[in-house]
Amino acid sequence: MGWLDRVTDQVDALTKARDLQEASRSAEACVLLDQVLRTTSDPFARADARVQRLSALINLGRTAEFTRAIEEASTAVRDLPEPYLHGHLHALAALAAHHQGALDRCVTHLVRAARMLDAVEDPDRDTAWGWHDLAMTYSYLSFHGYALTAIEKARQLGLAAGIPEETFAAPGIRLRNAVALDHNGDSDGCLRVLRDIAADLDRFRRTGRAGRLRPSSLAAYGYTVARRAALGDPVETGTENDPVRLLGFGGDSARARDFRQLGKVCLAVAEGRPAEAITRLDTASVSTETLGAAEPARLRSIALTTAGDHAGAHRADRMAFRLAAQRNDRLRDVYIDGIAARIDHEEMRREAARFEGEALTDPLTGLPNRRRLERHIAGMVNRGERLVIGVCDLDGFKAVNTRHGHHSGDLVLQRVAGVINRVMRRGDFVARYGGDEFVVVLAGTGIEEAAEVSRRVDAAIRTEDWESLVPGTPVRVTIGFAEVNAGAPLGRDAIRAAFDAADQQMLHAKSRTRPG
Repeated sequence: MGWLDRVTDQVDALTKARDLQEASRSAEACVLLDQVLRTTSDPFARADARVQRLSALINLGRTAEFTRAIEEASTAVRDLPEPYLHGHLHALAALAAHHQGALDRCVTHLVRAARMLDAVEDPDRDTAWGWHDLAMTYSYLSFHGYALTAIEKARQLGLAAGIPEETFAAPGIRLRNAVALDHNGDSDGCLRVLRDIAADLDRFRRTGRAGRLRPSSLAAYGYTVARRAALGDPVETGTENDPVRLLGFGGDSARARDFRQLGKVCLAVAEGRPAEAITRLDTASVSTETLGAAEPARLRSIALTTAGDHAGAHRADRMAFRLAAQRNDRLRDVYIDGIAARIDHEEMRREAARFEGEALTDPLTGLPNRRRLERHIAGMVNRGERLVIGVCDLDGFKAVNTRHGHHSGDLVLQRVAGVINRVMRRGDFVARYGGDEFVVVLAGTGIEEAAEVSRRVDAAIRTEDWESLVPGTPVRVTIGFAEVNAGAPLGRDAIRAAFDAADQQMLHAKSRTRPG
């Protein structure tokens, strides 16, 4: 039995309100839902209308009304033993809290939403929408892996309930992932993700399914095309993929309005009008949540570069990096300060693993940090698995900091992290050990296979375009490998010995490459 099967009053009106929101006509949905609330006495209908109304207000960006709407919806669902309803409400409350800047409340609601939606015994199309809204909140928080997992859950449940795949295409989730890469210095990675998103739109067009895409999705595809153009990819004008046409979709969605404003900035840059792009940025009013607080600063940097103002572009890039880092710091603080204090111990025990990554991740590169690396290796050794440790050290990094400053050094570290991670094999592990040193852990591998991995990493670093990032300062990497003796009686000593051996191999390799 699905959720709406429990509702005995005004089901047609509630269904129509859903359809209006899917069509990005949330203002009309609000009017219809208010009418239901004035006339129904059915507690299930009232609860559904309250949850839907909160969703509509979030779509419209009516932030001032969020608190009251959450209180009214919470009152309406409190006594109804329906996991879907509570799960969807928590997902929406998390989204509202995020827009209000209340990250601790947001994460608390996220934990509860995931638990409640997982508890639904007979998931239906409404449960799928609950997972969709949860995925969107994960995405806004930059928990991109969780967002992709949740949207895939929504897609699978939706397909089982007869919802077309394209309804949950959710390009906005991957779009936020792409621009986050660019904010952290990986423009090549950003372009790859943007091109993948555009390829999905082409696939929907080829199979005749593009007409069933939600208007908000079309607006996100429009920004995808425009953002690619700002980074140098060609623009298709006068076609169905024309970014101006796509950006015109989205109805009354607040996010679509933001896409349109920033999309015009991107297109002005792509068409050689950087002064117009900067003027548009000066007058734009966009939510920092749509694409991250760093996006306007990053677009300003791209525009200033196009205009030839490289010093100004560098300042704007530094601002973008600081804004992106601030978000990571705030998220880490939320975790460290203890969501556990707001949820009982047993609940937190089950959910803490989802957020533990924040405390085990290097905030600059997004890679696992030294603490997580040590746990990973210890676990492999305890299981008796064969592994090789590789110590990677950057050559020329001191010159980068000396000639170009520490911000450029940070960008180089981020780029190197992305390159190494990209060329690793499935099942391998990459971490930042500290400073300009990275460590790779190769599973089920011997020294001979490690040599091939070393060649692959070295080739990828050498072919990267360092000249555009740190002109006149080449960046190279030297790697030393050593095999861990997993059968040794003292596992910690075996690990330490392998690290020392790999470090010595790296220093020996570095000395061989020095001139003279």
